[in-house]
Amino acid sequence: MNTTTCFKLLAISAATFATMQAHADIKVGFIGALSGPVAAVGQDQYDGFMLGVDSLGGKLGGQAVKVLREDDQLKPELGNQIARKLIDRDKVDAIVGLGFSNVMMASLPRIKESRTVAIATNAGPSPIAGAGCLPHVFSMAWQNDGTAEAMGKYANDAGYKRVYLMAPNYQAGKDYLAGFKRFFKGEILDEVYTQVNQPDYSAEIAQLQAAAPDAVFVFYPGGMGVNFVKQYSQAGLSRQVPLLSAFTVDGTTLPSLRTSAIGAISAAMWDVPVKAPGNAEFVAAFTKKHGRVPSHYAAVGYDTARMLDVAVRKVKGNTTDKAAFAAAVKAAGAEFKSVRGPFSFNNNNMPVQNYYAFQVVKGAGSNVEMKLLATPLANHKDVYAAQCKQK
Repeated sequence: MNTTTCFKLLAISAATFATMQAHADIKVGFIGALSGPVAAVGQDQYDGFMLGVDSLGGKLGGQAVKVLREDDQLKPELGNQIARKLIDRDKVDAIVGLGFSNVMMASLPRIKESRTVAIATNAGPSPIAGAGCLPHVFSMAWQNDGTAEAMGKYANDAGYKRVYLMAPNYQAGKDYLAGFKRFFKGEILDEVYTQVNQPDYSAEIAQLQAAAPDAVFVFYPGGMGVNFVKQYSQAGLSRQVPLLSAFTVDGTTLPSLRTSAIGAISAAMWDVPVKAPGNAEFVAAFTKKHGRVPSHYAAVGYDTARMLDVAVRKVKGNTTDKAAFAAAVKAAGAEFKSVRGPFSFNNNNMPVQNYYAFQVVKGAGSNVEMKLLATPLANHKDVYAAQCKQK
């Protein structure tokens, strides 16, 4: 074999290897709270994402996909360790989940350094929505303030003048109360922060009852929400003081709350009654597979898989060019069909979307269900985008 032939064979082998690399399986790391009081929140995100993958034949962009599931236990230091493992050892193409803001912020240094595409399915902390925005870090869910801003707008529209605020003491809790105050024009009687995963709210409920507000706004996701709403109802307040909330009364907590939650009003970017192409099919498929009605966490997980399918297809399965893959994710946000209705990524990679107001009402028999009341904010953009310099 002459030298020229050898070089040709080597060139062909290199090209073949490059093609194989470009079309290798897609590897996605999922980080979420899958144990403890907020396990239902993480599980719904994961189940929604996997249903989205299943609906695409187990592929993303035509490429077989492997999903590595990790439980961060709602511990920031553990989330950071997991993110490093997924990036450095497992060599994932993307990280999804990052379910709570404190875990996401703790995981951010390695994600930033590696330029790995990261897509939050239940967080949108203000630091990365503003000056700290990154071209490869996205939220498919919401900027944290958005749902609270919608409730603030709803409270104005409903004519409430004096409102009492409560949330757990971490970044998301602060963001949510800040969001409510940004849009509510009345008087804030008090702003109370409680411990994360606090089980007993009797003392705080007694304090808010003494304040005699027109309404109460709270942010208590997962098990915290179940405990708070049950205790609020047991204190007889659900019929006296309207309960407004964000991520407190939803698909993950209603099965436990049932009639205790009747009358509660929640803001969200999705729930079962939303009229959007593909939503009824998503609800039916999720309910059939898991035996429960999906929450908005599941809807975001499902949307994330469907969006990634478009993004991976855009780069023809080659995710090694991280900048090109991040750009494809951004473009895919405006192209895929979301079950929540209008959706796109803003310049800060936070969603531009509708925020709805839902109320828990009595359903058939002993069941309860969500009723769509209004759309306080349509095609809403967060206020932090002006501080983000990327386009």
